[in-house]
Amino acid sequence: MRDFHAHTNYSDGKFLRGMVQAAEEAGLEGIGFTDHCTVSSREEPATVRNVYGFNLDLTYERRRRAIETEREREDRSIEIYDGVEMDYDPRDEDEIREFLADANFDYTIGSVHGVDGKNVQVPSNFAELTEAELDGIVDDYFATLVSLVESELFDVAAHLDLIERTAPLRGRATADHYERVAEALAASRTVPEINAGRAVSDVALVHPSDPFLETLRSHDVSVTVGTDSHRPTEIGERAQFLEEYLAERGIEPVAPPGLEPEPRSDRE
Repeated sequence: MRDFHAHTNYSDGKFLRGMVQAAEEAGLEGIGFTDHCTVSSREEPATVRNVYGFNLDLTYERRRRAIETEREREDRSIEIYDGVEMDYDPRDEDEIREFLADANFDYTIGSVHGVDGKNVQVPSNFAELTEAELDGIVDDYFATLVSLVESELFDVAAHLDLIERTAPLRGRATADHYERVAEALAASRTVPEINAGRAVSDVALVHPSDPFLETLRSHDVSVTVGTDSHRPTEIGERAQFLEEYLAERGIEPVAPPGLEPEPRSDRE
């Protein structure tokens, strides 16, 4: 079992060494650190970047040195991967492409967190909208997700139905939405993840939902996995959940396409 989606103190998680130790204690063979990064110069995402510290473009070299230090410890029994989770908006593709080319991560994750300047995880953003407007937000979310896949910027597409975390948007996705994303993924090198970030919480939510996952499987779309852990205490429980979830469904996950068989030590 390897976890390809976890966060550290280089964005909104806990200290990197503690996350590594927790992954080892959970018996994982590998842990991938994919701290949040926003490179957009537009006002709203730039504000999010400043408030939450999603500025891995400024700190990735320092984090990389910390990862190398952990890799070199004599008592280390786990592979450690150097990744990133990028906020995606079609308007930012040039900036994202330039940064990723320079940074040379082991692999990259792309995420859609916002639509029309609204974070899709914040229920209050949608409290005053009409039913038609809420449906429009969902349409825009999935259209942006398809653009993310078609951009070929990323190895992994994260938490495909993130909108299900938010009560006003929950349950509005349709089979047509799922089909469009599945078709885009089937034609792309990008793979989606099975994300356990809310699987063992009171929400008991797995991304993607069962109907969405079945649509992906009908298109022979491979999947990777991530616990989306931000704290050491989350890794073991979420990893165990994922292992059981995969076994029950007969799913063999793949590694992100950009990942080498062993963590890369040579950097351009």
